[in-house]
Amino acid sequence: MANKTANSGFTLIEMLVVLVIIGLLAGLIGPRLFTKVDSAKVQTAQTQVKMLKGTLETLRLDIGRFPTEAEGLAMLNTAPTDEKLKSRWRGPYLDEELPKDPWGNPYQYSIPGANGQPFALYSLGADGKRGGEGLDADLGYLPPVEASKQP
Repeated sequence: MANKTANSGFTLIEMLVVLVIIGLLAGLIGPRLFTKVDSAKVQTAQTQVKMLKGTLETLRLDIGRFPTEAEGLAMLNTAPTDEKLKSRWRGPYLDEELPKDPWGNPYQYSIPGANGQPFALYSLGADGKRGGEGLDADLGYLPPVEASKQP
């Protein structure tokens, strides 16, 4: 007697059904995952701004003032050229290079900040432009609102 061996494997129809199911699941779950990525970028930027603010405050304790706008955040890793300040500078204050925001843009630093803050330190958000809403909104310690932009 001859033994019949059953064909093992999947038919084309079975594979198509599995691919359709995977596609439906990806369509339902994918958008939720991407919104989590966007909110994680916002949280990362907020955390980095707080870390940079603390580092700037440490620098101020050492040299007696915050960096000027011209010196900027670079002073966290580069000693000032003024010999008087250079002798009190205890940096570098960051272990690595100055980070960029999660969207790849440099953090903004200016003097003065809003509401009596000594400086403004912020990210321009996902669009890389001043203002915006949602993911495009600026976040951090913002500069004062310009008189021409006030309602």
